[in-house]
Amino acid sequence: MFGTARNALFQSRWRVISAVLPIAAVQKPRTVSTASFDPKIRQFLVKLAEHQPCFPMSSSSVSIIHEPRLFYQALLSMIRQARHRLFISSLYIGSEDVELIDAIRVSLRNNPTLQVYLHLDLNRSTRPGPDSTVRILLPLLKEHPDRVHVYLFRSPKLKGIMARLVPPRFNEGWGTWHPKVYGADDSVIISGANLNTSYFSNRQDRYLQFVGQPRFADYCFAFLQEASTFSYQLLPSPDPKDYVLHWSDATTHPHRIEAKAEQALTTFQRAQRLANSATFMSTTEKELQQSTEGEHDVFIFPIIQAGQFRIREEERCLDLLFRNLSAQQWPAPSQPSSHYDGPLVDLTSGYFALYKPYQRAMIDSGLACRILAASPKANGFYGSKGFSGRIPEAYTLFERRFMRAVRAAGREWPYSSADACPGVQLNEWQRGGWTYHAKGIWVRPSPSETPVLTLFGSTNLNARSANLDTELSFVLATTSSTLRQQLAKEVDGLRTHAQAWQGESNSEERRVRLGTRVLVGVVGGML
Repeated sequence: MFGTARNALFQSRWRVISAVLPIAAVQKPRTVSTASFDPKIRQFLVKLAEHQPCFPMSSSSVSIIHEPRLFYQALLSMIRQARHRLFISSLYIGSEDVELIDAIRVSLRNNPTLQVYLHLDLNRSTRPGPDSTVRILLPLLKEHPDRVHVYLFRSPKLKGIMARLVPPRFNEGWGTWHPKVYGADDSVIISGANLNTSYFSNRQDRYLQFVGQPRFADYCFAFLQEASTFSYQLLPSPDPKDYVLHWSDATTHPHRIEAKAEQALTTFQRAQRLANSATFMSTTEKELQQSTEGEHDVFIFPIIQAGQFRIREEERCLDLLFRNLSAQQWPAPSQPSSHYDGPLVDLTSGYFALYKPYQRAMIDSGLACRILAASPKANGFYGSKGFSGRIPEAYTLFERRFMRAVRAAGREWPYSSADACPGVQLNEWQRGGWTYHAKGIWVRPSPSETPVLTLFGSTNLNARSANLDTELSFVLATTSSTLRQQLAKEVDGLRTHAQAWQGESNSEERRVRLGTRVLVGVVGGML
Protein backbone atom coordinates (compact mmCIF):
# COMPACT_ATOMS: atom_id res chain seq x y z
CA MET A 1 0.00 0.00 0.00
CA PHE A 2 2.78 2.43 0.96
CA GLY A 3 4.77 1.48 -2.16
CA THR A 4 1.73 2.15 -4.35
CA ALA A 5 1.23 5.55 -2.80
CA ARG A 6 4.91 6.47 -3.24
CA ASN A 7 4.83 5.35 -6.89
CA ALA A 8 1.72 7.43 -7.54
CA LEU A 9 3.39 10.43 -5.91
CA PHE A 10 6.55 9.97 -7.98
CA GLN A 11 4.57 9.65 -11.21
CA SER A 12 2.51 12.76 -10.49
CA ARG A 13 5.64 14.82 -9.74
CA TRP A 14 7.37 13.55 -12.86
CA ARG A 15 4.37 14.62 -14.92
CA VAL A 16 4.70 18.13 -13.51
CA ILE A 17 8.46 18.29 -14.10
CA SER A 18 8.23 16.88 -17.62
CA ALA A 19 5.46 19.37 -18.42
CA VAL A 20 7.39 22.40 -17.14
CA LEU A 21 10.88 21.66 -18.46
CA PRO A 22 10.04 21.71 -22.21
CA ILE A 23 8.14 24.97 -21.74
CA ALA A 24 11.07 26.54 -19.94
CA ALA A 25 13.39 25.34 -22.67
CA VAL A 26 11.45 26.68 -25.67
CA GLN A 27 9.16 29.41 -24.38
CA LYS A 28 10.29 32.87 -25.41
CA PRO A 29 9.46 35.86 -23.20
CA ARG A 30 6.19 37.41 -24.35
CA THR A 31 6.32 41.04 -25.39
CA VAL A 32 3.29 42.78 -23.99
CA SER A 33 2.18 46.33 -24.72
CA THR A 34 1.45 48.69 -21.86
CA ALA A 35 0.07 51.39 -24.16
CA SER A 36 -3.50 50.78 -23.05
CA PHE A 37 -2.68 50.96 -19.34
CA ASP A 38 -2.91 54.14 -17.37
CA PRO A 39 0.58 55.57 -16.73
CA LYS A 40 -0.02 55.20 -12.99
CA ILE A 41 -0.28 51.41 -13.45
CA ARG A 42 2.20 50.92 -16.28
CA GLN A 43 5.44 51.26 -14.33
CA PHE A 44 4.18 48.97 -11.59
CA LEU A 45 3.50 46.20 -14.11
CA VAL A 46 6.91 46.65 -15.70
CA LYS A 47 8.61 46.23 -12.30
CA LEU A 48 6.36 43.36 -11.20
CA ALA A 49 7.08 41.42 -14.40
CA GLU A 50 10.78 41.49 -13.52
CA HIS A 51 10.09 39.31 -10.46
CA GLN A 52 6.92 37.27 -11.02
CA PRO A 53 5.60 34.77 -13.58
CA CYS A 54 3.00 36.30 -15.89
CA PHE A 55 0.03 34.63 -17.56
CA PRO A 56 -1.58 36.69 -20.35
CA MET A 57 -5.10 35.64 -21.31
CA SER A 58 -8.32 36.88 -22.83
CA SER A 59 -10.89 38.54 -20.60
CA SER A 60 -13.51 36.25 -22.15
CA SER A 61 -11.96 33.45 -20.04
CA VAL A 62 -12.40 35.36 -16.76
CA SER A 63 -15.57 35.77 -14.73
CA ILE A 64 -16.29 37.07 -11.25
CA ILE A 65 -18.73 35.22 -9.02
CA HIS A 66 -20.50 37.41 -6.49
CA GLU A 67 -22.49 35.12 -4.20
CA PRO A 68 -21.48 32.10 -2.06
CA ARG A 69 -24.26 29.89 -3.45
CA LEU A 70 -23.13 30.61 -7.01
CA PHE A 71 -19.55 29.77 -6.02
CA TYR A 72 -20.77 26.43 -4.67
CA GLN A 73 -22.72 25.70 -7.85
CA ALA A 74 -19.67 26.51 -9.98
CA LEU A 75 -17.46 24.33 -7.76
CA LEU A 76 -19.81 21.33 -8.01
CA SER A 77 -20.05 21.83 -11.77
CA MET A 78 -16.26 21.81 -12.10
CA ILE A 79 -15.99 18.62 -10.06
CA ARG A 80 -18.67 16.85 -12.10
CA GLN A 81 -17.09 17.88 -15.39
CA ALA A 82 -13.50 16.97 -14.44
CA ARG A 83 -12.00 14.36 -16.75
CA HIS A 84 -8.26 14.16 -16.06
CA ARG A 85 -7.30 16.04 -12.91
CA LEU A 86 -9.09 17.59 -9.98
CA PHE A 87 -6.90 19.66 -7.66
CA ILE A 88 -8.24 21.34 -4.54
CA SER A 89 -6.42 23.40 -1.93
CA SER A 90 -8.18 24.65 1.18
CA LEU A 91 -7.69 24.98 4.91
CA TYR A 92 -10.07 22.08 5.54
CA ILE A 93 -13.28 20.38 4.37
CA GLY A 94 -16.28 20.69 6.67
CA SER A 95 -18.09 17.65 8.04
CA GLU A 96 -21.40 18.79 6.52
CA ASP A 97 -20.10 18.81 2.95
CA VAL A 98 -21.50 15.41 1.98
CA GLU A 99 -22.66 16.63 -1.44
CA LEU A 100 -19.17 17.81 -2.34
CA ILE A 101 -17.52 14.51 -1.35
CA ASP A 102 -20.24 12.59 -3.20
CA ALA A 103 -19.63 14.69 -6.30
CA ILE A 104 -15.94 13.74 -6.22
CA ARG A 105 -16.87 10.08 -5.73
CA VAL A 106 -19.25 10.08 -8.70
CA SER A 107 -16.71 11.87 -10.90
CA LEU A 108 -14.09 9.23 -10.04
CA ARG A 109 -16.53 6.45 -10.85
CA ASN A 110 -17.54 7.99 -14.18
CA ASN A 111 -13.99 8.87 -15.31
CA PRO A 112 -11.48 6.02 -14.85
CA THR A 113 -8.50 8.25 -15.72
CA LEU A 114 -9.38 11.04 -13.27
CA GLN A 115 -6.77 11.79 -10.60
CA VAL A 116 -7.80 13.76 -7.48
CA TYR A 117 -5.34 15.86 -5.46
CA LEU A 118 -6.35 17.45 -2.15
CA HIS A 119 -4.03 19.82 -0.27
CA LEU A 120 -5.15 20.78 3.24
CA ASP A 121 -3.86 21.96 6.60
CA LEU A 122 -2.85 19.12 8.91
CA ASN A 123 -3.75 20.68 12.26
CA ARG A 124 -7.17 21.85 11.11
CA SER A 125 -7.94 18.58 9.29
CA THR A 126 -6.98 16.25 12.15
CA ARG A 127 -8.93 17.78 15.01
CA PRO A 128 -10.09 15.07 17.43
CA GLY A 129 -13.49 13.53 16.80
CA PRO A 130 -15.33 11.49 14.20
CA ASP A 131 -16.12 14.50 11.99
CA SER A 132 -12.55 15.58 11.25
CA THR A 133 -11.63 16.21 7.62
CA VAL A 134 -9.28 13.22 7.43
CA ARG A 135 -11.99 10.84 8.64
CA ILE A 136 -14.43 12.25 6.11
CA LEU A 137 -11.90 11.59 3.33
CA LEU A 138 -10.87 8.08 4.44
CA PRO A 139 -13.68 6.20 2.65
CA LEU A 140 -12.84 8.00 -0.60
CA LEU A 141 -9.16 7.21 -0.13
CA LYS A 142 -9.86 3.54 0.52
CA GLU A 143 -12.09 3.26 -2.53
CA HIS A 144 -9.47 4.79 -4.84
CA PRO A 145 -6.03 4.46 -3.18
CA ASP A 146 -4.16 5.01 -6.48
CA ARG A 147 -6.28 7.92 -7.70
CA VAL A 148 -6.97 10.03 -4.61
CA HIS A 149 -3.94 11.84 -3.18
CA VAL A 150 -4.34 13.79 0.07
CA TYR A 151 -1.50 16.00 1.33
CA LEU A 152 -1.47 17.68 4.72
CA PHE A 153 0.81 20.63 5.45
CA ARG A 154 2.02 21.18 8.99
CA SER A 155 3.49 24.54 9.96
CA PRO A 156 7.00 24.12 11.40
CA LYS A 157 6.54 27.11 13.71
CA LEU A 158 5.08 24.86 16.40
CA LYS A 159 7.72 22.38 17.54
CA GLY A 160 9.41 20.93 20.60
CA ILE A 161 7.69 21.03 23.97
CA MET A 162 5.12 23.57 22.72
CA ALA A 163 3.90 21.12 20.10
CA ARG A 164 3.01 18.73 22.93
CA LEU A 165 1.44 21.33 25.20
CA VAL A 166 -0.75 23.36 22.84
CA PRO A 167 -4.30 21.93 22.59
CA PRO A 168 -5.50 20.88 19.10
CA ARG A 169 -8.02 23.72 18.90
CA PHE A 170 -5.26 26.32 19.22
CA ASN A 171 -2.32 24.83 17.30
CA GLU A 172 -3.43 26.63 14.14
CA GLY A 173 -2.20 29.83 15.80
CA TRP A 174 1.35 28.96 14.74
CA GLY A 175 0.52 28.97 11.05
CA THR A 176 -1.59 27.14 8.49
CA TRP A 177 -1.76 26.05 4.87
CA HIS A 178 -3.94 28.87 3.51
CA PRO A 179 -4.10 28.84 -0.35
CA LYS A 180 -7.63 28.43 -1.76
CA VAL A 181 -7.34 26.89 -5.24
CA TYR A 182 -10.14 24.90 -6.86
CA GLY A 183 -9.13 23.42 -10.21
CA ALA A 184 -10.41 20.88 -12.70
CA ASP A 185 -8.51 20.05 -15.90
CA ASP A 186 -7.71 23.50 -17.41
CA SER A 187 -10.08 25.65 -15.36
CA VAL A 188 -9.54 27.20 -11.92
CA ILE A 189 -11.46 29.14 -9.29
CA ILE A 190 -9.32 31.28 -6.98
CA SER A 191 -11.00 32.32 -3.75
CA GLY A 192 -10.48 33.03 -0.09
CA ALA A 193 -13.30 30.67 0.85
CA ASN A 194 -12.88 27.35 2.62
CA LEU A 195 -14.97 24.23 1.97
CA ASN A 196 -17.62 24.56 4.63
CA THR A 197 -21.39 25.02 4.46
CA SER A 198 -21.28 28.62 5.68
CA TYR A 199 -18.93 29.54 2.82
CA PHE A 200 -21.57 28.24 0.41
CA SER A 201 -24.47 30.14 1.95
CA ASN A 202 -23.99 33.21 4.16
CA ARG A 203 -20.25 33.88 4.48
CA GLN A 204 -19.19 36.47 1.93
CA ASP A 205 -15.90 36.04 0.09
CA ARG A 206 -14.40 36.66 -3.37
CA TYR A 207 -14.38 34.17 -6.27
CA LEU A 208 -12.61 34.60 -9.63
CA GLN A 209 -13.04 31.87 -12.24
CA PHE A 210 -10.66 31.16 -15.13
CA VAL A 211 -11.95 28.78 -17.82
CA GLY A 212 -9.89 27.01 -20.47
CA GLN A 213 -6.49 28.31 -19.34
CA PRO A 214 -4.11 25.33 -19.40
CA ARG A 215 -0.93 27.27 -18.61
CA PHE A 216 -2.46 29.04 -15.64
CA ALA A 217 -4.06 25.80 -14.40
CA ASP A 218 -0.72 24.01 -14.82
CA TYR A 219 0.92 26.67 -12.63
CA CYS A 220 -1.63 26.22 -9.85
CA PHE A 221 -1.38 22.44 -10.04
CA ALA A 222 2.43 22.50 -10.08
CA PHE A 223 2.49 24.83 -7.05
CA LEU A 224 0.42 22.35 -5.07
CA GLN A 225 2.56 19.44 -6.20
CA GLU A 226 5.67 21.31 -5.09
CA ALA A 227 4.11 21.88 -1.66
CA SER A 228 3.43 18.16 -1.37
CA THR A 229 7.21 17.57 -1.17
CA PHE A 230 7.22 19.09 2.33
CA SER A 231 3.82 17.81 3.46
CA TYR A 232 2.47 14.62 4.98
CA GLN A 233 0.47 12.19 2.86
CA LEU A 234 -2.74 10.73 4.24
CA LEU A 235 -2.93 6.95 3.84
CA PRO A 236 -5.36 4.29 5.04
CA SER A 237 -4.37 2.25 8.07
CA PRO A 238 -4.66 -1.53 8.48
CA ASP A 239 -7.05 -0.58 11.25
CA PRO A 240 -10.23 0.41 9.34
CA LYS A 241 -11.04 3.06 11.94
CA ASP A 242 -7.65 4.74 11.79
CA TYR A 243 -5.34 6.44 9.30
CA VAL A 244 -1.61 6.94 8.66
CA LEU A 245 0.19 10.26 8.26
CA HIS A 246 3.10 9.27 6.04
CA TRP A 247 6.25 11.39 5.87
CA SER A 248 8.28 10.39 2.82
CA ASP A 249 11.52 12.35 3.37
CA ALA A 250 13.83 10.37 5.63
CA THR A 251 16.48 13.13 5.55
CA THR A 252 14.23 15.97 6.83
CA HIS A 253 12.40 16.03 10.13
CA PRO A 254 8.74 17.03 9.53
CA HIS A 255 9.00 19.76 12.19
CA ARG A 256 12.10 21.27 10.56
CA ILE A 257 11.13 21.83 6.94
CA GLU A 258 12.06 25.52 6.72
CA ALA A 259 15.16 25.13 4.54
CA LYS A 260 13.56 22.50 2.31
CA ALA A 261 10.36 24.50 1.80
CA GLU A 262 12.27 27.71 1.09
CA GLN A 263 14.41 26.02 -1.54
CA ALA A 264 11.47 24.19 -3.12
CA LEU A 265 9.24 27.26 -3.45
CA THR A 266 12.05 29.59 -4.50
CA THR A 267 13.27 27.19 -7.19
CA PHE A 268 9.71 26.56 -8.34
CA GLN A 269 8.86 30.24 -8.70
CA ARG A 270 12.13 30.95 -10.49
CA ALA A 271 11.47 28.16 -13.01
CA GLN A 272 7.92 29.37 -13.53
CA ARG A 273 9.12 32.92 -14.16
CA LEU A 274 11.51 31.65 -16.84
CA ALA A 275 8.77 29.54 -18.40
CA ASN A 276 6.08 32.23 -18.17
CA SER A 277 7.81 35.58 -18.49
CA ALA A 278 6.55 38.80 -20.03
CA THR A 279 8.41 41.88 -21.19
CA PHE A 280 6.22 44.96 -20.99
CA MET A 281 6.86 47.47 -23.75
CA SER A 282 5.40 50.91 -24.45
CA THR A 283 3.96 49.84 -27.79
CA THR A 284 1.62 52.22 -29.57
CA GLU A 285 -2.07 51.42 -29.93
CA LYS A 286 -1.63 50.85 -33.68
CA GLU A 287 1.23 48.40 -33.10
CA LEU A 288 -0.82 46.69 -30.40
CA GLN A 289 -3.68 46.08 -32.84
CA GLN A 290 -1.27 44.52 -35.33
CA SER A 291 0.36 42.33 -32.65
CA THR A 292 -0.59 38.69 -32.14
CA GLU A 293 -0.65 39.49 -28.42
CA GLY A 294 -3.53 41.92 -28.93
CA GLU A 295 -6.04 39.24 -27.89
CA HIS A 296 -4.56 39.23 -24.40
CA ASP A 297 -6.18 41.92 -22.31
CA VAL A 298 -5.69 40.28 -18.90
CA PHE A 299 -2.40 39.61 -17.13
CA ILE A 300 -2.12 37.43 -14.02
CA PHE A 301 0.90 37.47 -11.68
CA PRO A 302 1.07 34.75 -8.95
CA ILE A 303 2.38 35.98 -5.60
CA ILE A 304 3.66 33.59 -2.91
CA GLN A 305 3.98 34.76 0.68
CA ALA A 306 5.50 32.37 3.22
CA GLY A 307 7.31 34.41 5.85
CA GLN A 308 8.28 31.38 7.88
CA PHE A 309 10.25 30.24 4.79
CA ARG A 310 11.70 33.71 4.08
CA ILE A 311 9.55 34.10 0.95
CA ARG A 312 7.97 37.56 0.91
CA GLU A 313 6.76 38.24 -2.62
CA GLU A 314 3.55 39.89 -1.42
CA GLU A 315 5.49 42.47 0.57
CA ARG A 316 7.66 43.32 -2.42
CA CYS A 317 4.58 43.51 -4.65
CA LEU A 318 2.66 45.90 -2.40
CA ASP A 319 5.74 48.04 -1.80
CA LEU A 320 6.10 48.42 -5.59
CA LEU A 321 2.40 49.14 -5.97
CA PHE A 322 2.19 51.94 -3.43
CA ARG A 323 5.51 53.47 -4.44
CA ASN A 324 4.51 53.65 -8.10
CA LEU A 325 0.96 54.86 -7.42
CA SER A 326 2.18 57.59 -5.09
CA ALA A 327 4.87 58.93 -7.42
CA GLN A 328 2.80 62.11 -7.59
CA GLN A 329 2.25 63.62 -4.15
CA TRP A 330 -1.22 64.75 -3.13
CA PRO A 331 -1.99 67.23 -0.34
CA ALA A 332 -3.37 66.10 3.00
CA PRO A 333 -7.18 66.08 3.40
CA SER A 334 -6.99 69.03 5.81
CA GLN A 335 -5.28 71.25 3.25
CA PRO A 336 -7.28 73.21 0.70
CA SER A 337 -6.75 71.69 -2.71
CA SER A 338 -8.28 71.24 -6.11
CA HIS A 339 -10.44 68.26 -6.95
CA TYR A 340 -8.59 64.96 -6.33
CA ASP A 341 -8.12 62.95 -9.52
CA GLY A 342 -5.42 60.53 -8.38
CA PRO A 343 -5.78 56.75 -7.91
CA LEU A 344 -8.49 55.30 -5.69
CA VAL A 345 -7.44 52.19 -3.72
CA ASP A 346 -10.02 49.89 -2.12
CA LEU A 347 -8.75 47.37 0.42
CA THR A 348 -10.76 44.79 2.33
CA SER A 349 -10.10 42.06 4.87
CA GLY A 350 -12.41 40.01 7.01
CA TYR A 351 -9.67 40.04 9.65
CA PHE A 352 -8.43 43.62 9.54
CA ALA A 353 -5.18 43.90 11.43
CA LEU A 354 -3.21 45.41 8.58
CA TYR A 355 0.46 44.40 8.51
CA LYS A 356 2.57 47.33 9.76
CA PRO A 357 4.56 47.84 6.51
CA TYR A 358 1.26 47.96 4.59
CA GLN A 359 -0.14 50.46 7.09
CA ARG A 360 2.86 52.70 6.63
CA ALA A 361 2.77 52.42 2.83
CA MET A 362 -0.91 53.31 2.72
CA ILE A 363 -0.73 56.22 5.14
CA ASP A 364 2.41 57.67 3.56
CA SER A 365 1.18 57.24 -0.02
CA GLY A 366 -1.10 60.27 0.02
CA LEU A 367 -3.61 58.29 -2.08
CA ALA A 368 -7.36 58.06 -1.63
CA CYS A 369 -7.79 54.74 0.20
CA ARG A 370 -11.03 53.13 1.35
CA ILE A 371 -10.87 50.18 3.74
CA LEU A 372 -13.71 47.74 4.37
CA ALA A 373 -13.43 45.56 7.48
CA ALA A 374 -15.85 43.13 9.10
CA SER A 375 -18.06 44.57 11.84
CA PRO A 376 -17.98 42.58 15.09
CA LYS A 377 -21.21 40.79 14.20
CA ALA A 378 -19.83 39.90 10.76
CA ASN A 379 -16.71 38.36 12.32
CA GLY A 380 -16.86 34.57 12.15
CA PHE A 381 -15.92 34.33 15.85
CA TYR A 382 -18.71 36.61 17.09
CA GLY A 383 -20.57 34.95 19.95
CA SER A 384 -18.02 32.14 20.39
CA LYS A 385 -17.24 30.86 23.84
CA GLY A 386 -13.90 31.12 25.60
CA PHE A 387 -10.78 32.61 24.02
CA SER A 388 -12.21 32.81 20.49
CA GLY A 389 -15.10 34.96 21.73
CA ARG A 390 -12.63 37.77 22.37
CA ILE A 391 -11.35 37.82 18.79
CA PRO A 392 -13.88 40.42 17.51
CA GLU A 393 -12.81 42.65 20.41
CA ALA A 394 -9.20 42.22 19.38
CA TYR A 395 -9.96 43.45 15.86
CA THR A 396 -11.72 46.51 17.28
CA LEU A 397 -8.48 47.23 19.16
CA PHE A 398 -6.40 46.79 15.98
CA GLU A 399 -8.73 49.17 14.13
CA ARG A 400 -8.45 51.82 16.86
CA ARG A 401 -4.68 51.68 16.74
CA PHE A 402 -4.70 51.97 12.95
CA MET A 403 -7.00 54.98 12.97
CA ARG A 404 -4.85 56.68 15.61
CA ALA A 405 -1.89 56.32 13.23
CA VAL A 406 -3.96 57.70 10.34
CA ARG A 407 -5.02 60.74 12.37
CA ALA A 408 -1.53 61.32 13.71
CA ALA A 409 -0.37 61.62 10.11
CA GLY A 410 -3.25 63.96 9.25
CA ARG A 411 -4.50 61.50 6.64
CA GLU A 412 -8.08 60.74 7.64
CA TRP A 413 -10.62 60.91 4.81
CA PRO A 414 -13.67 62.45 6.52
CA TYR A 415 -17.02 60.70 6.20
CA SER A 416 -18.52 64.12 5.53
CA SER A 417 -16.64 64.33 2.23
CA ALA A 418 -18.85 63.15 -0.63
CA ASP A 419 -15.90 63.18 -3.03
CA ALA A 420 -12.69 61.18 -2.88
CA CYS A 421 -9.80 62.90 -1.20
CA PRO A 422 -6.18 61.92 -0.48
CA GLY A 423 -6.61 60.11 2.80
CA VAL A 424 -7.76 56.90 4.47
CA GLN A 425 -11.34 56.04 5.32
CA LEU A 426 -12.32 52.97 7.37
CA ASN A 427 -15.75 51.39 6.93
CA GLU A 428 -17.23 48.21 8.31
CA TRP A 429 -19.29 45.53 6.55
CA GLN A 430 -22.49 44.32 8.10
CA ARG A 431 -25.32 42.26 6.67
CA GLY A 432 -27.97 40.62 8.80
CA GLY A 433 -27.30 36.91 9.33
CA TRP A 434 -24.05 36.97 7.31
CA THR A 435 -20.33 36.90 8.13
CA TYR A 436 -17.52 38.48 6.13
CA HIS A 437 -14.39 36.77 4.82
CA ALA A 438 -13.50 38.75 1.66
CA LYS A 439 -10.00 40.08 1.16
CA GLY A 440 -8.05 41.92 -1.50
CA ILE A 441 -7.25 45.22 -3.19
CA TRP A 442 -8.74 47.07 -6.18
CA VAL A 443 -7.07 50.02 -7.90
CA ARG A 444 -8.80 52.64 -10.06
CA PRO A 445 -6.65 55.17 -11.98
CA SER A 446 -9.04 57.85 -10.71
CA PRO A 447 -12.20 57.86 -8.57
CA SER A 448 -14.44 58.24 -11.65
CA GLU A 449 -12.98 55.20 -13.46
CA THR A 450 -13.45 51.46 -13.06
CA PRO A 451 -10.68 49.29 -11.50
CA VAL A 452 -7.83 48.19 -13.74
CA LEU A 453 -6.05 46.06 -11.16
CA THR A 454 -6.91 43.77 -8.28
CA LEU A 455 -5.06 41.63 -5.73
CA PHE A 456 -7.02 38.49 -4.84
CA GLY A 457 -6.44 35.10 -3.27
CA SER A 458 -5.84 33.82 0.23
CA THR A 459 -3.98 36.64 2.00
CA ASN A 460 -5.72 38.59 4.76
CA LEU A 461 -3.05 41.30 4.46
CA ASN A 462 -2.24 41.07 8.16
CA ALA A 463 0.83 40.08 10.16
CA ARG A 464 -0.34 36.48 10.39
CA SER A 465 -0.56 36.18 6.60
CA ALA A 466 2.83 37.83 6.24
CA ASN A 467 4.72 35.79 8.82
CA LEU A 468 2.91 32.57 9.79
CA ASP A 469 0.56 31.25 7.11
CA THR A 470 1.54 30.02 3.66
CA GLU A 471 -0.35 32.16 1.14
CA LEU A 472 -0.95 32.18 -2.61
CA SER A 473 -2.45 35.32 -4.10
CA PHE A 474 -2.57 36.91 -7.54
CA VAL A 475 -2.40 40.33 -9.16
CA LEU A 476 -4.75 40.78 -12.11
CA ALA A 477 -4.35 43.75 -14.46
CA THR A 478 -6.71 44.32 -17.37
CA THR A 479 -7.51 46.74 -20.16
CA SER A 480 -10.87 45.09 -20.88
CA SER A 481 -13.73 47.51 -20.25
CA THR A 482 -16.08 44.56 -19.64
CA LEU A 483 -13.88 42.98 -16.99
CA ARG A 484 -13.21 46.36 -15.42
CA GLN A 485 -16.95 46.82 -15.06
CA GLN A 486 -17.15 43.38 -13.41
CA LEU A 487 -14.45 44.41 -10.93
CA ALA A 488 -16.34 47.61 -10.20
CA LYS A 489 -19.52 45.62 -9.65
CA GLU A 490 -17.65 43.31 -7.29
CA VAL A 491 -16.16 45.98 -5.03
CA ASP A 492 -19.21 48.23 -5.20
CA GLY A 493 -21.39 45.24 -4.34
CA LEU A 494 -19.34 44.58 -1.22
CA ARG A 495 -19.58 48.24 -0.28
CA THR A 496 -23.39 48.25 -0.49
CA HIS A 497 -23.21 46.69 2.99
CA ALA A 498 -20.63 49.20 4.25
CA GLN A 499 -21.29 51.67 7.03
CA ALA A 500 -19.14 54.21 8.84
CA TRP A 501 -16.70 52.66 11.27
CA GLN A 502 -18.19 52.43 14.77
CA GLY A 503 -15.07 51.26 16.59
CA GLU A 504 -14.95 54.21 18.97
CA SER A 505 -18.53 53.94 20.18
CA ASN A 506 -19.30 53.12 23.79
CA SER A 507 -21.65 50.28 22.90
CA GLU A 508 -21.27 46.86 24.50
CA GLU A 509 -20.47 45.47 21.06
CA ARG A 510 -17.31 47.62 20.82
CA ARG A 511 -16.13 47.18 24.39
CA VAL A 512 -12.51 45.98 24.61
CA ARG A 513 -11.87 44.32 27.95
CA LEU A 514 -8.55 44.47 29.77
CA GLY A 515 -8.10 40.74 29.33
CA THR A 516 -8.42 41.18 25.57
CA ARG A 517 -5.74 43.86 25.59
CA VAL A 518 -3.41 41.51 27.45
CA LEU A 519 -4.26 38.72 25.02
CA VAL A 520 -3.45 40.90 22.01
CA GLY A 521 -0.14 41.82 23.60
CA VAL A 522 0.76 38.14 23.87
CA VAL A 523 -0.64 36.61 20.67
CA GLY A 524 -1.51 39.62 18.50
CA GLY A 525 0.64 38.42 15.60
CA MET A 526 -1.38 35.19 15.44
CA LEU A 527 -4.69 36.96 14.76
